[in-house]
Amino acid sequence: MNRTILTVGGTVVALAAVTGVAAVAAPGEGGDRGGSVARKSVERTTLVCPRPSDSEVAESAYTAYSPEGADSRKGTAELRPLALAELDGTEDGKGKKKDDDKEKGKEADKPVLPLTSPGTPVTSSTERSDAPALAGNAEGRFAPGWTVQQTTVVSAGAGRGLHGLACTAPDTSFWFPGVSTSDERQDYVHLTNPDDTGAVVDLEPYGRDGRESATGGEGINVPPRTTVPVLLSALTGGPVTNVALHVTSRTGRVAAQVQADDEKAGGDWLPPAGDAAPQAVLPGIPGDATSVRLVVFAPGEEDADLKVRLAGPSGTITPAGYETLHVKGGMTTAVDLKDLTKGETGSLVLSPSGEGGETPVVAAARVTRGKGAKQETAFIPSTPRITDRATAADNRASGSPFASSLSLTAPGKGAKVKVTASKGSGGGEPRSTTVQIKGGTTKTFTPPRPEGGSGAYAVTVERVSGGEVFGARTLSKKAKKGEVPMFTVQTLPDDRGTVRVPDSGEDLSILTGD
Repeated sequence: MNRTILTVGGTVVALAAVTGVAAVAAPGEGGDRGGSVARKSVERTTLVCPRPSDSEVAESAYTAYSPEGADSRKGTAELRPLALAELDGTEDGKGKKKDDDKEKGKEADKPVLPLTSPGTPVTSSTERSDAPALAGNAEGRFAPGWTVQQTTVVSAGAGRGLHGLACTAPDTSFWFPGVSTSDERQDYVHLTNPDDTGAVVDLEPYGRDGRESATGGEGINVPPRTTVPVLLSALTGGPVTNVALHVTSRTGRVAAQVQADDEKAGGDWLPPAGDAAPQAVLPGIPGDATSVRLVVFAPGEEDADLKVRLAGPSGTITPAGYETLHVKGGMTTAVDLKDLTKGETGSLVLSPSGEGGETPVVAAARVTRGKGAKQETAFIPSTPRITDRATAADNRASGSPFASSLSLTAPGKGAKVKVTASKGSGGGEPRSTTVQIKGGTTKTFTPPRPEGGSGAYAVTVERVSGGEVFGARTLSKKAKKGEVPMFTVQTLPDDRGTVRVPDSGEDLSILTGD
């Protein structure tokens, strides 16, 4: 055995003498070894947009955008249509392609929303009830911050309203607190596989008593480059109003989004919540909300005790009667906060109360505007903070029937951000403004518009200094007198346009056994 050790050691020393050995230090480690961490632009970004609607009275618009930068690399950015698959009703949950005829096969070869230069958005629209899901990649100079918004107006019927969604990246795990299998709701989870290999997905619904006895939610096969819509009411033994849905991939990866349609209260997309964390921030709850239902889930077995606060324009308050919230591990808790905001736009901030440690949670709010037959709804999930930059792609120039508002929250220390309107899809020049957010407040304002030009434009938020910042963009459609405006809210997670790359250097001390 000693001969073996000495032989291997001698070989390593010889290799080290010839080639050197690279030692990578994690951030904050390394001491004398140095190893500073640099930020590098990402080289490739993948996004997936689900099927917008199967309604005959739906109109969908798409806006794609990559922020302008100093990147001199070449590159491309485009989406392509995917096939629709459906569950075949067998026990193994296999999906089979539904629309793979020759004409749609030809259509899949056509790029959608190709970008020609960073800093200028491109748009597309469709009125097709069978409009496909889209998936694609941005590479090179288009990859950092590539953002695509899908906005659909459903003018009548169940789920009428403004359905907005920022197209998302594929992954292996998603949480959706706030889905429902109640009689008045029809919620579908869209599972979309953008890759050339198949994926196998499990759906796990959790109610107030824990995991529901799901049927048909395990081992769902999502074929390559297809999308599979799954009706959630088929997964529970009976109607359940407040559900947290966990989507996990056994093999491969998918993008997952939930489309929630209500017979009376309209509909919208429910995007996945950010990763479970001890603090949850839900930014941009409209001031005229008539009802706010908060749904919280604590993954695992540990209970969570949370403080509930509302960060408004002048400070943070505690909602009367809802000072704290106890969430049992593995169970879903829901509370109706009613007219929480009292006329002023605010953001919900959930944080450990000190009694239950720092148990991670995920959360979402269903926000309702209007009453009776005149109601509209939107969903706001807990969202990650803006580390460097975030973008809302679809905003409309003046004269459009759509209006945007931006809500930025600094739950702790105050912060400064830079807000930039891009060029419009019909021309114009960018315009920027600097915004100061006081600690413990939410600042809501109309974002800047491009100078001149027309069409859709992007709004980019860059954190300049100070504490943590969370954001959301509300897009509203102007309504006739006496009607509630259709609206949708998109949170603004960081665009992850850069990655941390540790520096490396020669370090022979790892060979000495110290």
